[in-house]
Amino acid sequence: MAAESDGWAGMGWDWADADGIRRLLDGGADPETWSEGRLLHSAAVLGSSEVVAVLADRVADVDALDNGVTALWEAVVSRKPENARALAAAGADPWRLSIGGWSPGRLSLAGPTPDLFPVLEGVGLTDAERAAAQEAHRLTTALGTFHYEGTGLACVAGIDAGETAHRLEAAPVGDEVIAELLEDPLEYDMDESLQIIGVTSVPGGCIVTQPWGYAPKMPGVLSRLSAGTVCYGLYANPKSGNQGSIARHGTVEGWDLHPGGEAYESDTSEEVLASYLYRYNAVAYSCAFAGLRPTDRRAVVGPPDAWVELPRRDYWSH
Repeated sequence: MAAESDGWAGMGWDWADADGIRRLLDGGADPETWSEGRLLHSAAVLGSSEVVAVLADRVADVDALDNGVTALWEAVVSRKPENARALAAAGADPWRLSIGGWSPGRLSLAGPTPDLFPVLEGVGLTDAERAAAQEAHRLTTALGTFHYEGTGLACVAGIDAGETAHRLEAAPVGDEVIAELLEDPLEYDMDESLQIIGVTSVPGGCIVTQPWGYAPKMPGVLSRLSAGTVCYGLYANPKSGNQGSIARHGTVEGWDLHPGGEAYESDTSEEVLASYLYRYNAVAYSCAFAGLRPTDRRAVVGPPDAWVELPRRDYWSH
């Protein structure tokens, strides 16, 4: 709820109601601030292009920063091209450098609307960036849209399903056990179901999946899988969102990450590009981080190449 002093209190926010927002602005509402951030930034993500244009005309600086980025940056990374065009028409600079050394304009060249802005001479993507964008399009198309809340994954580079099972010392699971589990995983004994994972070879490595739990992301699993290679773990936590982790050469070096989320001010150029290419797609991000190139989503949703059972051990302190 906005503070009473900013003029927005009691506003039942309709981010497409340009006339209502204009009336409040005429009545003295603050065009700069809403909630705990800048109003224009929120409108760039949530609003209509008309609302964005109304606000952009009232703010002191259309390129003002919030969390290190401009409203135009927010519109580009949120895939709101009409809002981005409205901001550019109001004077926002598409080529202003931002986090990771990217500008909103150059970043848009890697996305679905590369013609969003007139491109400055000499500005473009590198061969590596262009290849990353092409693979992101291929990968997200191959995986498609599907429900994966509650799923645990481990994406492992350079090893196949057989080597994955070997490293985990996992044993094959009988067909009758799997049939009973798959009938209703949530009704199955959790202590037993968490021990069962699927393993599938894909181009570039292997995907470990558990559509009902977090086991593939446990530190003891990731550390064993990542010996001599790299592994990205994901748990799509129904309560708190996507949780990612990185293990390399047997050591977990990143935890409580947010695959598919926004970029951070401290991110490298490569990290910013990956965040943009895989925004809202944590599974594709996890695969891409490990260099995996699945051609469909079977390795994630099943049936896998094999169902195997983990041996009983402490996978948290490992």
